[in-house]
Amino acid sequence: MDQRDLEKLEIDLLLEAMYERYGYDFRSYARASVERRVRMFLGKQGSERIADLISPCIHDPAFFSELAQHFSIAVTEMFRDPQVYKVVRDEIAPVLSSYPFVKVWLAGCATGEEAYSLAIVLKETGVLDKTTVFGTDFNDHVLDQAKQGIFPIEAIREATENYQKSGGTASFSEYYSANYGKAAIDSALKRHINFANHNLTVDTAFSEMHLVFCRNVLIYFNRELQDRALKLFADSLVRGGFLVLGTKEDLQFSTVADDFEVVDRSARIYRKRVR
Repeated sequence: MDQRDLEKLEIDLLLEAMYERYGYDFRSYARASVERRVRMFLGKQGSERIADLISPCIHDPAFFSELAQHFSIAVTEMFRDPQVYKVVRDEIAPVLSSYPFVKVWLAGCATGEEAYSLAIVLKETGVLDKTTVFGTDFNDHVLDQAKQGIFPIEAIREATENYQKSGGTASFSEYYSANYGKAAIDSALKRHINFANHNLTVDTAFSEMHLVFCRNVLIYFNRELQDRALKLFADSLVRGGFLVLGTKEDLQFSTVADDFEVVDRSARIYRKRVR
């Protein structure tokens, strides 16, 4: 067995240990991404062999937590891909307004920027007051940041242009207060968002959701895990509910493709068929 095969075996054993000990299943993540993140963590620890990570992972929950954070993709920004939010504003919000109450699941919410962006769109379209947004991630560290709703002021300034491109109708500064180089999101938005731990690889579906957002998460999963997540979303949505994916993700060739119709292909927005 050459060195490459040994490393593959070590990573397999590490992932199996993480699953058996803590219930976090990264075995179906895209392999190249897993290998890259394990090696990054290995370098940070100053260890020589991947096998050296297995024992502390099993016996030290704090070590595992630090390792698991390296598998969490926290690359996000407010109003990322503004054309997506424009479609939500123009085509989805009018449908949501017809419901007596609205439930939204934002899976893989990371530090919360997308959740707050969506809340702003729903507020400006008159839907937020009857809406509950569930922002979920498996990484408790980023969830804590999301709950705080405090971001670098530079990031907020960069988001202003995207907000305007998304069809924003107010002054973006109305939605945060700035102090000491930080921006705190308005508490009126935060009241409608519940952040919670949920793992797409092992946890179950939500129920009676009218809109599911999961953008730029599935690209890190292999096909089997993508299908599992998409089945969760399909099962979570009401008939006629909407699914929003990342611009490089697609339902085509998935096991749930026939359950949805295309609303906007370029924005990767779909609607669950009414049957």
